[in-house]
Amino acid sequence: MRRYILKRVLFLFLVIWTAATINFILPHLAGRDPIKEQLGQQIASQGRSATDAAAMEKMYKDLFGLDKPLWQQYLTYIGNVFQLKFGYSMQEYPLTVMEIIIDRSRISLPVLVVAVFLSFTGGTLLGALLGWNKTPRWVNNIFVPPLLVCGSVPAFLVALVLIYYLAFRAKLVPLGNPWDITMKENWSSMKFIASYAYHAILPIMAMTIVELSGWALGMRAMMVTVEGEDYTTFAEAKGLKPSRIFFRYLLRNALLPNLTGLAIRLGFFITGAAVAENFFAYRGIGARLGQAISVFDYFMIYGIALIMVMSIALATFFIDLIYPLLDPRITYRAQKG
Repeated sequence: MRRYILKRVLFLFLVIWTAATINFILPHLAGRDPIKEQLGQQIASQGRSATDAAAMEKMYKDLFGLDKPLWQQYLTYIGNVFQLKFGYSMQEYPLTVMEIIIDRSRISLPVLVVAVFLSFTGGTLLGALLGWNKTPRWVNNIFVPPLLVCGSVPAFLVALVLIYYLAFRAKLVPLGNPWDITMKENWSSMKFIASYAYHAILPIMAMTIVELSGWALGMRAMMVTVEGEDYTTFAEAKGLKPSRIFFRYLLRNALLPNLTGLAIRLGFFITGAAVAENFFAYRGIGARLGQAISVFDYFMIYGIALIMVMSIALATFFIDLIYPLLDPRITYRAQKG
């Protein structure tokens, strides 16, 4: 087991290094000069002269190390990646990338965590019930058509429908913003937290509806597969209670592909959240990534993309280690002969 864990840790670092290398190369292939683009925006908005632009361009290149050879930039970049140092944001200098990520994560991360938890657990349990042969057929007739529709509808359309009917027409929830516009951000205040939770209802619903259908349909297909396995037939022949067969034999084994999918999907929740954040006026990490791409703030792009890769790699690593706890047939001990 120790040998396997060591291999997985080495593979984890290899994945992060490969992703960091690709992340470094791709912006350089774009053929765009981020310094000139940033200066162009500042000159247009602030009316600076060409002399000021030349001096600022030299200062920025010295500051961000863009005047050094590419291989030196790469070595500095790789060393900083493993220290979670992604430099300064070119758009919001002198704020560092990590400061911005932490600041934006406070706004969007609680919403993402709750949406992921509700969609995964709710979708998994619902899909397991829909795929169980002891579930009445009328339950499938009620739930499967809406799941098929929600799974094929774009996230932005779900967000628009919820905003129109629940916020604009019914006025049950706020139209947008992470908290009441009359309040200042203060996470030590229960009144502020209550306002944040109230405003989070709509974006959580939008992301949960879209994601839940995928988990439910995938779990339903897996339940149909495991019901035909010999261990399920044997458990029924032993006269075990249907609830025990459902949880210990069917759900437990059908859950493995969904867990793998959850680890892979974690990074995409950040990019997917950008849609919800834009519609609900959240200044979250997903919206910040879209903003960084639009202005080519590539230090910001580096940081957020690497955080996404690291989260997927770490999630896959930990889920891989807990597989034997879910399925006793999986073992990491070497087989003799």
